[in-house]
Amino acid sequence: MKKLALEVGFMAVNGPLWGRLDPDDGMPVMGFRVEERHINPGQICHGGMMMTFADMLLGFTAGIAAGGRKFIPTIQLTGDFAAPAPLGAWVEGKGRLVRLTRNMGFVDSLITADGVPCLRANGIMKIPSQDTPHGDIRRLFG
Repeated sequence: MKKLALEVGFMAVNGPLWGRLDPDDGMPVMGFRVEERHINPGQICHGGMMMTFADMLLGFTAGIAAGGRKFIPTIQLTGDFAAPAPLGAWVEGKGRLVRLTRNMGFVDSLITADGVPCLRANGIMKIPSQDTPHGDIRRLFG
């Protein structure tokens, strides 16, 4: 995996995120290491960080499925927490496209912490009609 160049705004503070595209289906595989700044008082990754990660993963999944040249805003994001992600754990998820329409992408992922399922996330993403000036998001993944 390579470090994703997301060093602006919110992700500059909460990253880094790492990622690659799966050679079989071209969908993103992403991860991050749980650091002290990500944890809650229980010494596990804060649910807000886990949902931020899920949002990025699912957004990139829908974006790549829609051609890779659109910024994809989130319409709905849901998550079911299954286990904690402790300090130092490697959190990883692979996006899966469920369905793509002209206006929406339906995506999901099972996210793990050191290989143990910790979050199941589902999202509905808005597919804009126009490309965005940010370029090809596949380039982030090298």
